Amino acid sequence: MASQRPRNQARPVVEQPERLQKLLSRAGVGSRREVDAWLQEGRVTVNGQPAEPGTRARAEDRIEVDGKPVESRSAAATIRRVLIYNKPEGEVTTRSDPEGRPTVFDRLPRLKDQRWIAVGRLDINTTGLMLFTTDGELANRLMHPSSEIDREYAVRVFGEVDDAMIGRLREGVLLDDGMASFSDISSGGGSGINQWYHVTLMEGRNREVRRLWESQGVRVSRLKRVRYGPVFLPSRLTVGKWEEMDQKGVDSLSKSVGLTPVATPDQTPDEKAAQERRRRKQPAQIGRKAPGKGPARWQVADGAPSKPARRDNAGKTGGAGRSPLKGPRSS
Repeated sequence: MASQRPRNQARPVVEQPERLQKLLSRAGVGSRREVDAWLQEGRVTVNGQPAEPGTRARAEDRIEVDGKPVESRSAAATIRRVLIYNKPEGEVTTRSDPEGRPTVFDRLPRLKDQRWIAVGRLDINTTGLMLFTTDGELANRLMHPSSEIDREYAVRVFGEVDDAMIGRLREGVLLDDGMASFSDISSGGGSGINQWYHVTLMEGRNREVRRLWESQGVRVSRLKRVRYGPVFLPSRLTVGKWEEMDQKGVDSLSKSVGLTPVATPDQTPDEKAAQERRRRKQPAQIGRKAPGKGPARWQVADGAPSKPARRDNAGKTGGAGRSPLKGPRSS
């Protein structure tokens, strides 16, 4: 007679296979979009067999990308670290550049079992806030249009700007890849035909800020991203420097896109020492303290005028239908 399992004994948990895009993005190997491209190029294998876009696997399977094995521990668990980086002009948002130009990854700390995934892109001439994470699912949600994560830029334009032009940019302009508009525009000052503006977008199409202004016959002479969703560029973070977001910040960012917070792994002793050296070199806080309740938020003060975002009653920043800047609301 076959033995029966005691009632109080738990059944073994059988891990269900997942799509490779989700499995590898969680492991920090790349974003879902990157992994999908690798699958189509035949660069991924599972247990020695070529994988396709619909292939599913478990963390215990032998997964290789370009012949290099993916560390199974990182694929089984979510490892969520986030860096804030102040991108300088002249760097390209790619891991390697055939022309030998510096990339945004060159200055970032090296990781052993994961790698940094860029949240969105900035072109070579655009400076300011970039986010990097080891969690591909977080990166995917922050970039996906359905999350409605807004991006705020300080932009200096050369040319005559009038109310009619501002109205068109808010209402929508037909570009080569479809309609586009700013969800908010606010004057940032300036003199003559060199004027600063703060603009907000709900998406991140290629060179969209520049193309919108150029469609009106004016030229963008300087462009800097100062906010991505709930994350502001700290004024203490000088150009070309990065800092790692703490547990509270990572949790807030995760919740903004509907992800359950997870414990941020401890830094290695070498990483802690390197970050402490960078902190000692950072200048003191500059700029004015942003008005409002809650923790201090500092305005960017390295040449591009910046205004703090307003908060609604729920404590959220930005978002569709709310202006994160002073001045007239979007129509």
